Amino acid sequence: MSEKDKEILDETMNVAENSVNEESCEQQESVELTAEEKLQKDLDEANEKIATLEDKYLRQVAEFDNYRKRTVKEKAELIKNGGERAIESILPVLDDFERALANMSKNENAAEIMTGVELIYNKFVGILKQNGLQKIETEGADFDTDFHEAIAIIPAPTEELKGKVLDCVQTGYTLNDKVIRHAKVAVGE
Repeated sequence: MSEKDKEILDETMNVAENSVNEESCEQQESVELTAEEKLQKDLDEANEKIATLEDKYLRQVAEFDNYRKRTVKEKAELIKNGGERAIESILPVLDDFERALANMSKNENAAEIMTGVELIYNKFVGILKQNGLQKIETEGADFDTDFHEAIAIIPAPTEELKGKVLDCVQTGYTLNDKVIRHAKVAVGE
């Protein structure tokens, strides 16, 4: 090999090395760009997911707020008109009392008036029972603070009447098994 061939060979080798070096640099740059592109893609996907979740969250908050407002409105309506059924069932008794009052001024027979008022009273009690109202029985019952309120303690006439209700001053009532007014009673001591 001649000197000239050696120079050509060296030059070719240098060119090849430079070419390989350039390719290697380009590959590193493309790998870096690919990594940057990948990160950008991941970032875009994360931002899209955040936007979707934020939208779902805002919809859920709005839906819950609407639900809350609707239930508050329904509760207010129930409170406002809760006694409607009871009042509707009592209206016939009111009509009967009006008729009785009109007839009392025309009729002077006290026995007929008394009978009419008793009929109205019984009708009224029946309607209240249909709506869940029950009278608390006190006659001869043991004193029970869940149902009775002692307003007086009096000496018991016999030994067996001690701790029992002797007299009822005001009737007590339960509504659907819940005491709404305690019976005011006198208890034997």
